[in-house]
Amino acid sequence: MTRRNFLLTTSALAQPAMRPNIVVILADDLGWKDVGYHGGPEQTPNIDRLANSGLRLESFYAYPLCSPTRSALLTGRNPIRFGLAYSVVRPWAYYGLPLTEQLLPESFRNAGYQTAIIGKWHLGHSNKKLLPGSRGFDHFYGHVNGAIDYNTHLRDNGIDWQRNGESIREAGYATDLLATEAIRWLNARDKTKPYFLYLPFNAPHSPLQAPPALIEKYKHIENPRRRTYAAMVDALDQAIGRVTASLDSNTIVFFSSDNGGPKAQGADNGALRAGKATTYEGGIRVPAFINAPGKLKSGTSHQVMAIWDVLPTLAAAAQIRLAPRNPLDGLNLWPQLTGAASSIPRENLFFCTQPETGIKQYALRDGDWKLVRTLSDPPVQELFNIKLDPEEKTPLAAGSSPLGQKLDAWIALHPKGDYFYTSTPHPGWVAPKDWSKTAVD
Repeated sequence: MTRRNFLLTTSALAQPAMRPNIVVILADDLGWKDVGYHGGPEQTPNIDRLANSGLRLESFYAYPLCSPTRSALLTGRNPIRFGLAYSVVRPWAYYGLPLTEQLLPESFRNAGYQTAIIGKWHLGHSNKKLLPGSRGFDHFYGHVNGAIDYNTHLRDNGIDWQRNGESIREAGYATDLLATEAIRWLNARDKTKPYFLYLPFNAPHSPLQAPPALIEKYKHIENPRRRTYAAMVDALDQAIGRVTASLDSNTIVFFSSDNGGPKAQGADNGALRAGKATTYEGGIRVPAFINAPGKLKSGTSHQVMAIWDVLPTLAAAAQIRLAPRNPLDGLNLWPQLTGAASSIPRENLFFCTQPETGIKQYALRDGDWKLVRTLSDPPVQELFNIKLDPEEKTPLAAGSSPLGQKLDAWIALHPKGDYFYTSTPHPGWVAPKDWSKTAVD
């Protein structure tokens, strides 16, 4: 027995059982088939090991875009309720995740957890009250925008790389630096307290940039975008391997992508229809799993689960009694995942998006049925039985399906006003040279 293991063992014997540590790893734009355990060509041995020794969530849904998914994860609520459902937080945006929303790290910190976010925030940066340090996180390292340069850490020619509100200039590939910081924080934390670590990597989101050696590794892939994308996934997997090697057995790891993969950037969603920024299965059904040694058996779960279920489910796993400020949409599915209760049908799972095309698209999954409505010219409404037709190849006549009325009710929940989405910069807007200096008090 090593000295470290001896100390851990004797410490465990001397103290009451500590609540489990929680690590949430979010990949960015990772497609359904971009992991080895789903048959992808990328080499993802670390992700595969965690998935195969954990519980694979094969019916897990996220939102079609980045910021909506992140807001749903941290609030346990559908983002249509607070106006962050259709698009991402742009660099010029003055909005963010509303302060009326209570976030997951706040609940965990109130329960005695140390909390950290290491990675991509993308939930508001114009006001200090919108930043991680004001939303329940003790420690923040990473960037506030999406789509930063992996090597220079710039967004629109301004540095967007910081630690607790102060910009830092470090040499290195962003994915590697995030893993290094996570390990540093894990080693430096108070070992007498449990922790919640939120690790939202920016990989493999564009810009398509990867270490040259990894691009060379995938030279057999003819498509240059696909080749670089695969290299980025490989780098992500290596980073996850480094971090998880630092974890002890009393740690629950949840992993997911924030949305389906963008095919134009080289992602592969397998047989699922379409991809990122759509409400078809390829845009919202994502690779996900929970690894919880001694708590969950390894295997596969087909329990339908959405990103807003993560908060109440992990809180239950940590035996944290929630006192939500607002009613949650998410359900505690820990009993279903552990096998203590049978799977339950899910009703009224709503998704929406308004990508760069400006054409809104909606979806509602209700049991095995799914209604997709696209506001094209003319509008198109498609009804699918996802159990029988998971690839959405054969739309059925929607007619006056009751799902349409449920969909309308969800759409009507969006807060009134047009100030939530600004797809183009405001007149005269100029990107800052230092993104840590943009937030006002």
